[in-house]
Amino acid sequence: MFKNSRFLLFILVAILLITAPTAVSGATHEKDIEGSKDHPLITRFPGSIIRHYDTRKSDEYIFPTGKDIGEKNEDGERLDSSLIVGDITRITYEAPADTSTLEIYNNYKSALEEAGFDIIFSGTEEELTGHWTVQLYRDINPLPPGDAHRLTITQEDFRYLSAELIEEKSEDYGDIYVSFITTRNNKRVGIQVDIIEVASPAEDLIEVNLDNIAREIEKKGSVSIHNIYFDTGKAVLKLESEEALTKIADFLNQKPDIKLYVVGHTDSQGSLEFNMDLSTRRAEAVVKALINEYDIESERLKAKGIAFLAPEASNESEKGRAFNRRVELVKP
Repeated sequence: MFKNSRFLLFILVAILLITAPTAVSGATHEKDIEGSKDHPLITRFPGSIIRHYDTRKSDEYIFPTGKDIGEKNEDGERLDSSLIVGDITRITYEAPADTSTLEIYNNYKSALEEAGFDIIFSGTEEELTGHWTVQLYRDINPLPPGDAHRLTITQEDFRYLSAELIEEKSEDYGDIYVSFITTRNNKRVGIQVDIIEVASPAEDLIEVNLDNIAREIEKKGSVSIHNIYFDTGKAVLKLESEEALTKIADFLNQKPDIKLYVVGHTDSQGSLEFNMDLSTRRAEAVVKALINEYDIESERLKAKGIAFLAPEASNESEKGRAFNRRVELVKP
């Protein structure tokens, strides 16, 4: 079921946590909440019970990268965090009451590092003051009332870390992010594990066919086409673009009254001025091809370029940059 890289990650994290020394709590006979399960990448600390479980597809998560997550800059952007879009799994565990947060933290940290994760940020209640857990789990990435709140939101005794596994290490998969905290609130010990999986952009491409183009334009007024290709820094269409251009022309022929902006997008390599010019010239090349080679009326198409100002993925990785180099059809 798992490809090599993800299966290895699962084995490493699972083995390290299963073999971690821990006291056996008298509460281990209790059952997990109905419908819950461990994430396949990271198993539980021995003796822990799932008190909250939630999964969401292609949703937003504000990922902490520093202590000032509650602060915003003058543009209203939150400091010390990154906005990540991916498949999110959130699991709240109750650990054995006689286990220390330090023991739990050290085992998760070691397991993640052995599996290839980089620790991005970490801190304790002494370092992360000002109701830090309230900000993270009530205001920023809210958890539902109940055990998820009681076990996670506390300034009494907690240890936090955020970690990432970049796509270069996970091969066919995109980036994987883990936000982890272990807490003690009175006599209860909690563990919150949030896992965000960002699919490799190559797996997320919209297939270029008439149904998808029509559906996306009808649904949101635009559709991104990732299968139009140019050489680096140039605006000459490559032969591999023919299939996508044909599908676009077919769509336009089926919708004779529709007019479209053809919008060029680039990655963030190079200056804004250079990419503005490049994205415009690439959009113009697509328009020219549709007019000259597919007999689409010129008044139906208008070329625009917006460089890297509207990315769909992170420009920090090659796959993300490749995903951002696209042509978008926008209905006025």
